[in-house]
Order: sequence, then structure tokens, then C-alpha cells
Amino acid sequence: MIRFLQVSKTYGEVRALRQVSFEIKQGEFVYLIGPSGAGKSTLIKLLTREELATSGQVIIGNTDLSKLKDQHVYKLRRQLGIVNQQDIFLENRTVKENYQAVLGATGVAETEWLAKIKRTLELVGLNAYLDAYPRQLSVGQKKRVAIGRAMLNRPRILLTDEPTANLDSKTAIDVMRLFFRINRQGTTVLMATHDSTIVNTFMRRVIELEEGKLIRDQAAGNYNVFGNPNDIYIL
Repeated sequence: MIRFLQVSKTYGEVRALRQVSFEIKQGEFVYLIGPSGAGKSTLIKLLTREELATSGQVIIGNTDLSKLKDQHVYKLRRQLGIVNQQDIFLENRTVKENYQAVLGATGVAETEWLAKIKRTLELVGLNAYLDAYPRQLSVGQKKRVAIGRAMLNRPRILLTDEPTANLDSKTAIDVMRLFFRINRQGTTVLMATHDSTIVNTFMRRVIELEEGKLIRDQAAGNYNVFGNPNDIYIL
């Protein structure tokens, strides 16, 4: 699904990534961790083809991104859902209209819009907020809307960058459960995060970068106990 083969990326004298190699299979959930400046954002930019590797190969499916023609980049990005730390919306438009803007921009037939939007709001648990404006939503609800926006076209891969930053612990847990639900449906999830509590609580595979080098690639369990010791949540 995703392969990095001896990938390096330099910006002038700065070596953002140094001969990084790993493989992520279809349907995996992987944390990407490391301090600021470790290379996490650069790695994600290589996956979205905002940047090209200086050397090595970045491969998604059977496509070597260095050989992908510029006019075909949009096809790659249709396979990707992206959730950023900050949720930016068209503030004067409803949730429905924000979603319609994405569907229109990605070439989805207008006759399919409403069904896709309703299915997505059901996925993120916000069926009742079709006609709500962003200003009427809580921080957690906005994050769910942003995740839904990324999932509108059922991408094969979901890339998330610090999605639990600035969330209280309960909201962060709810967001993580949503990511795990999406992952169980077959979507590959790569989550860049500084949140050690999330990583240590909800154990999944961890890829760790430091100064552009891969220093850890560690498998982990796929369940965790949370909350009341008598309550077990399979995530």
C-alpha cells in the first residue's frame, strides 16, 4: 500500500529525511511520532505529492510518486483523505454546503452528493447537523465534520496530522474511536502525533522519526481497556 525505499529529502543544507524505509500494508493503523523537526510533516507532504523525494522511492499501491505526471496528481489525491490539526471551514456555509464544495471540486456527480453526505454524517455521528453552521458546533463536532470531509470519497488512505491537539481528553478519545471505526472498515490510517498518552493508551504500530532518521518501527496490540476497569472497549 505505502512503501518508502531509502527516501531522503533535503531543503538546501537541511536534511529533513535520511534514507527512510518502511512499508504500511492495506488496512493498517500506524502512528507517526517524533519531536518537532523530526520529519513527520515532510513525510506526509511526500505522500500527498506536495513535495518530491530528493532520492529514493515513495510508492502508493503500484505508483512511484516520483514518476507520476503532474496532470495525474489529482487522481492520487482522490485516494487520500487528509485531516489537519486546524479545522478550516467555509464559515458562512452549512455542513452540507461545506461538503458539497468538496464533492464538486473532486468531480462527483451532483446527483450523488446528498447520499454521500448523509452516509458520511452517519459515519461520524452527526446526522442531525446537516444544516448547522461551523460556528454552531463544538470543537469536537468540528473535528468530526473535518474527518467526515476527508472521508466523503471513501479514500483508501487517511492521513491525519495532530488530530487530537487542543482537544480535551474525552473528546480526544471519541475522535480516536472514530478513527478506529474508519480503520476497521478497511481504510489505512497514518496518524502523525505528539500525544504520547494516546499512543500509549491505544496501542498500534509506531513509526518514530528523529532528525530525519527512522529510529523505531514497532508493532503493538490492537485493543485496549479504557475507563471503568469493568468496561472493555474493543477499538
